[in-house]
Amino acid sequence: MLSVDELEDRLIDLAFAEDIGDGDHTTLCCIPEDAIGKSHLLIKEDGILAGVEVAKKVFDRFDNTMAVEVLIGDGAHVKKGDIAMIVSGKVRSLLQTERLMLNIMQRMSGIATMTNRYVERLEGTHTHVLDTRKTTPGMRMLEKQAVKIGGGVNHRIGLFDMILLKDNHVDFAGGISNAINRCHQYLKAKGLDLKIEIEVRNFDELKQVMDCGGVDRVMLDNFSVQNTKKAVDMIAGKFETESSGGITFDTIREYAECGVDFISVGALTHSVKGLDMSFKAC
Repeated sequence: MLSVDELEDRLIDLAFAEDIGDGDHTTLCCIPEDAIGKSHLLIKEDGILAGVEVAKKVFDRFDNTMAVEVLIGDGAHVKKGDIAMIVSGKVRSLLQTERLMLNIMQRMSGIATMTNRYVERLEGTHTHVLDTRKTTPGMRMLEKQAVKIGGGVNHRIGLFDMILLKDNHVDFAGGISNAINRCHQYLKAKGLDLKIEIEVRNFDELKQVMDCGGVDRVMLDNFSVQNTKKAVDMIAGKFETESSGGITFDTIREYAECGVDFISVGALTHSVKGLDMSFKAC
């Protein structure tokens, strides 16, 4: 399996290939090869900054002679007009790395800003905000980093680092007990030590899980606030609890006050607005 660094390197290489192709002909035709310049990253909207460390890797991977002066780091609250970094080097390199760096930083900062809003919304409760697998293909590692920078918690990274028995798994397996038992048989046969979570859609399924046991966390899918409180009381510390499905910024605190351990929010990554910023000559 590829490491996080290897995945980031592949993403950066693919992004440059996609953007530059056989050459940035606009830059090559009007900028001398030996021209040296400087650009700064201007923040144009209040939020949480994320992607600084990845941006440094973008610059270094394209041209390791570029010098990056970081003025504001990942996780900082930024406001319109702030200068987050200053980059010096070949003008051709500044121009060819600009869009990729901005694409990454705007999206990561947008996710971190959104996540931070949800985290602040739950202040005073013990509930953690989780991300999901509803991420941009190829950018999952970066987007999940942004969730952590914003104060959230990562759910599983992919299909490989946790067992999550969802409704389709249960239905195709022929029921909850079949799904859980087959899960344990598989993990034993493969010598794997993975946490097990199972989704339940109603109280009948919850009772089946409680009778069967053998899981670490129960996901309460599309439960009302009232039913979530009832379910949390029933589980009473036997398993971790997670709420999911249709929970919005306006309703998330009500769910947290039911005592759930986690609330997963697809909106952190699947439809977030990027934080406005620009990379200008200075």
